[in-house]
Amino acid sequence: MNGTEIRNRLEQDGLSSLFAKIYADKEHSEKQKTRYSIALERFISIYGDGDLQIYSAPGRTELAGNHTDHQHGEVLAASINRDAIAIVKKDEESFVRVVSDGFEEVCIDSRDSAKRAEEEGTTAALIRGVLAGLKEHGKHVGGFYAYITSDVLIGAGLSSSAAFETLIGTIESGLYNDGKVSAVELAIIGQYAENVYFGKPCGLMDQMACSVGNLVHIDFADPADPQIEQLSFDFAAKGYCLCITDTKGSHADLTADYAAVPAEMKQAASWFGKDFLREVDEDEFVASIPALRQHCGDRAVLRALHFYDENRRVQNDVAALKRGDFEEFLKGVNASGASSFNYLQNVYTNHDVEHQNVSLALCLAQRALQGEGAVRVHGGGFAGTMQAWVPSERLPAYRSIMDAVFGAGACEVLAIRPCGGTRIL
Repeated sequence: MNGTEIRNRLEQDGLSSLFAKIYADKEHSEKQKTRYSIALERFISIYGDGDLQIYSAPGRTELAGNHTDHQHGEVLAASINRDAIAIVKKDEESFVRVVSDGFEEVCIDSRDSAKRAEEEGTTAALIRGVLAGLKEHGKHVGGFYAYITSDVLIGAGLSSSAAFETLIGTIESGLYNDGKVSAVELAIIGQYAENVYFGKPCGLMDQMACSVGNLVHIDFADPADPQIEQLSFDFAAKGYCLCITDTKGSHADLTADYAAVPAEMKQAASWFGKDFLREVDEDEFVASIPALRQHCGDRAVLRALHFYDENRRVQNDVAALKRGDFEEFLKGVNASGASSFNYLQNVYTNHDVEHQNVSLALCLAQRALQGEGAVRVHGGGFAGTMQAWVPSERLPAYRSIMDAVFGAGACEVLAIRPCGGTRIL
């Protein structure tokens, strides 16, 4: 399909029903025609017309299971109606050329997927890592031209990097593997790219939620073969909105804070000769706390106890949603928030106690909700975002309070998207 044909589809509202399905709410769906049209024109201005395809990969929100995935625990997560989209043209040569909105072109030879230390922390590292991961999984790779634009906010805890990794993998799957690289494989490959090539330690939840899509319960007891259960629940029918507030906290120099969480949990597990807390019996752990305090310190013990309780909360929340008990689910969200603040200790960094954006957001949200709904830190923590379930009638006042403190548009209402990485056209 060339640019003129795609343009005609957009102008004739030929994609309206698809947009309504993917983007879940009317207001956000109606913005997509303009967004896709702009992306199409920018691609053509850079790379010219031709046989074009369009791909999309969503961001994600974590509903339960804060810092459990890297210990082979369980999570409840969902893809959201914010995504990265790519206008794509196949390159018969081997080069992957990507222009992301506002950035210079990145060019990678798909034949050269060896890690380069100087690329750590860059877009090039993510692309090269995904190509390497695909090869290791026995998949084909090749070149393409892409213009990418994203409304998955960077640093807002919605997993912009996982959406990007999923998008690159989905493009390669569509162009060179007949679309047959599974969502689980794409997630594992994306995590590999981020861990090994980009240099950021992370679990598998972000990539899995982005690639699989919808509302998913994932058990990482065996990360090579995670057990995935898709759930169905109409949150809007309960009269609540899922809100994320970007507190605009700086993520600079926080890598050590993020890395310390799994490192300390693993240190606690090592006392039992295990690599991950999921392998350690909880009763045995509790009985060993006096010795563990000497082995790894009190904070590691507290973070481990958070893991056990949080893993159980995921199971309870999933059961509550299955039986339609939304109030019990909200209790779990609030309990998760309290445990993350008190025991996991990932709401602010001890290296900069003057700036506690997320702490302030949680406090303001609780005051605004007056005992209704639920609030918790969202994602990795330390900066970035907090999550709230807000009664629909309180939404205007709630958004006004959060935006007044953290800036216009800081509070966004999200909807759960029914699919993960996908080809649109």
